[in-house]
Order: sequence, then structure tokens, then C-alpha cells
Amino acid sequence: MSKIKFEIEIPIHASPAMLYQKFSTPSGLEEWFADKVNSRGKLITFFWDDSEEEATIVSKKNLERVRYKWTESDDDDSYFEFKIEVDPLTKDVSVIITDFADDEDAIEEAKMLWENQIEELKHSIGA
Repeated sequence: MSKIKFEIEIPIHASPAMLYQKFSTPSGLEEWFADKVNSRGKLITFFWDDSEEEATIVSKKNLERVRYKWTESDDDDSYFEFKIEVDPLTKDVSVIITDFADDEDAIEEAKMLWENQIEELKHSIGA
């Protein structure tokens, strides 16, 4: 079954360097995304309460983006990505999250989850 790709863009008052650290390091991800994060090379393990998920870092570009792929979805093209975008004129910073959902109904739920996660991120950096 193919998944549906969606993006969500959220303005955030933070430097690209700070955001990149929050998206690409275990300690940064622990501050807003998961309770605990372990890293073994490109394999990242995320822990929440009683659950654990593994993802692989597919690609990353310093200060720009980090793309992860859940190991459980190895048989499809899905991934989740944090992309940092700076407006060339205003210098406003936005985070663009790309993710995949199983169906149209799941997209709205996933977007709400990401918005809540980004609120946690904003809180952790005082934005």
C-alpha cells in the first residue's frame, strides 16, 4: 500500500544552526521529539514511554535538512524530513516537515501531531 506524502511549514524564531542541532543530534531530539534517543552511526533509536522505534539517517545537509527513514517502513518510499528554510529577503526562518500517512484521514492527525511536537521544540528553545 502506498503512502501519501504531505508537508507542513511552520515559522519559527530560531537560528538555522540551533534548529539543525535539534533535528540532527540525539541530545537535540531528546529535548522535544522523544523521551530518549540513542545513536549508533546512522541508526537512531527513539524511545517514548513504553515504545521504541528505529530510524536510519538517510541524508543530511549541514544547517539545511535531515531525512530519516523508519526501519519498519523499509518496503516503501516513505521518510520524514526536517528542512530549515530562510527567506532571502526577510531572513524569517521556517521549518518544513515532510512525512507520509497511510490515508487522507491520517494526514490531518499527523499534521496535528507535528504541530504539537514543534510547539515542544519552540518551548525548549524559548521561541
